[in-house]
Amino acid sequence: MKIFAKISWLFATIIIFSSLTLMIIFYYIVPKPYARKMSAWLIRLSTFFTVEIQGCEDKDAQMFLVNHQSDLDICVMETITNKDLAWVAKKELFDIPFFGLALKLPKDIAVTRESKTSLLKLLKDAKDRLDNGRVITMFPEGTRSTKSKMLPFKSGAKMLADKYELRVQPVVIMQSAKYYNVKKFYYKPGSIKVIFLDSFMAKKEDKNWLNNLRIKMQKVYDDELSNNPSHR
Repeated sequence: MKIFAKISWLFATIIIFSSLTLMIIFYYIVPKPYARKMSAWLIRLSTFFTVEIQGCEDKDAQMFLVNHQSDLDICVMETITNKDLAWVAKKELFDIPFFGLALKLPKDIAVTRESKTSLLKLLKDAKDRLDNGRVITMFPEGTRSTKSKMLPFKSGAKMLADKYELRVQPVVIMQSAKYYNVKKFYYKPGSIKVIFLDSFMAKKEDKNWLNNLRIKMQKVYDDELSNNPSHR
């Protein structure tokens, strides 16, 4: 069974890299953001995972804050919204050959942790993407958490949302690491549930909204996990 899971992981990983290659090839051929959307849909269809959506996407949302467990999370978000997403990711990912190009071409936003200069650049780059009608999309945990407990949220998300008084919509993705886990070389097809929470306007006067949001998202996650045995 473990051998089959590793073979499945290899198959899924090849599909992901092949899809990114097609995205890079077609980036200047098809209108934005369809090269990335096509790549994400190819991954989703070829790896046989489905998505169940609860709640409604806010068409006026300017920022999505999403919990992060798996590389599938990006694919999930790209296939459930028509919005042109501008992903915020750590700079190290932009420096990886090939994969970095898949981030640079659509002008995603690189950020260096614990760097004040990088945070200023984040604000500048985000303003440019917002002015071009894109939606800033962040994993506020800053890295993957393959367990059921979300990591503390990084302050950059609050700083950015407060600066431009963005309409923020939280998104909870359930158990994506259960289906694709790069550290364990594991993949199996399945159904990933996405829960859109109510959006809100960020206000810097509320100093605790990001921490409170993490608590709220964790509660939604825990409740769904308790009430739906299929996630276990």
